[in-house]
Amino acid sequence: MGSKITAIEYVYPKKEITNEDLRTEFPDYDFKQFESKVGIKSRYVVGKDETAFDLAVEACESLLKRIDGSSIDYLLYCTQSPEYHLPSTACILQDRLGLKKNIGAFDFNLGCSGYTYGLSLAKALIGSGQATNVLLVTAEAYSKYLHPLDRSNRAIFGDAASATLVSFSEVESIRDFIFGTDGKGYDKLIVKNGGGRFPVEFSPEEHNYGTNNIYTDNHLYMDGPEVFNFTNSVVPNATLEILKKNNLPVEEVNQFVFHQANAFMLDAMRKKIKANKEQFFIDLEYGGNTVSSTIPIALKKYTNTMEEGHKEIVLVGFGVGLSWCAGVININNKL
Repeated sequence: MGSKITAIEYVYPKKEITNEDLRTEFPDYDFKQFESKVGIKSRYVVGKDETAFDLAVEACESLLKRIDGSSIDYLLYCTQSPEYHLPSTACILQDRLGLKKNIGAFDFNLGCSGYTYGLSLAKALIGSGQATNVLLVTAEAYSKYLHPLDRSNRAIFGDAASATLVSFSEVESIRDFIFGTDGKGYDKLIVKNGGGRFPVEFSPEEHNYGTNNIYTDNHLYMDGPEVFNFTNSVVPNATLEILKKNNLPVEEVNQFVFHQANAFMLDAMRKKIKANKEQFFIDLEYGGNTVSSTIPIALKKYTNTMEEGHKEIVLVGFGVGLSWCAGVININNKL
């Protein structure tokens, strides 16, 4: 008895912001160098009256054109851009999609490691007999948290949502996972105000970080160098650990699909685990870093182009928390 990924759909918002658009706002910054190093040419952001939930609904409705919605018996919603502090956005999504009422539904707050965590939860629900078909949704609109003058984060992050159906399978296609947490780094990627500890400020003080990047404690702050150091020190070892746990040599992996954070960072990690470029998926050009949605988007894009047949794929998520999670899946066809 096991579980498998049956289908994936994803959406971007309609509003695209290119590097040329950003150059008009930040004429002193070399976006050609940014594009060459980070790998991002454009990103998509929600409109003023649009939210991550709206993207989630669109992704799910696209998925429901391919699957029987009445078969879904659990809904997992990964977001750091909820509609409200309470209730859970998953409950609102259940109603909006017209799903049956005798299902489980809850949000979980994770960023870039969220998709792999979600897959492990779906696998556990199916393996324990509590569910047969789990709808795993990721949805983020970080653009809502970005200061207009925060050039770095506005260049990196984009908004998106994905919907994945994880189903019961006679053969286990979602294999073992490993997890990691280092809460000492919680403040390296943070929106400080707006929770229980610190209220949103009406006229917050502006701060600088890096080179001419501005934010307030109401906005997203990212300590880029520290996040890079964390990623470069932890993620390659975690990748080798998950390979060992699943008895899978590097050379037998068809594709490594990491969280799509930064092309330079991804290539550095690829070299550390000694994988070939052909084995390592990098696709940031159009969309940028969409947080918990990068892995399902990349996975969908990879399977759309692969030849059908058994594929061993390693998924690795890492980021906010600081947290990380890696797993191995088997795919035999396009998703």
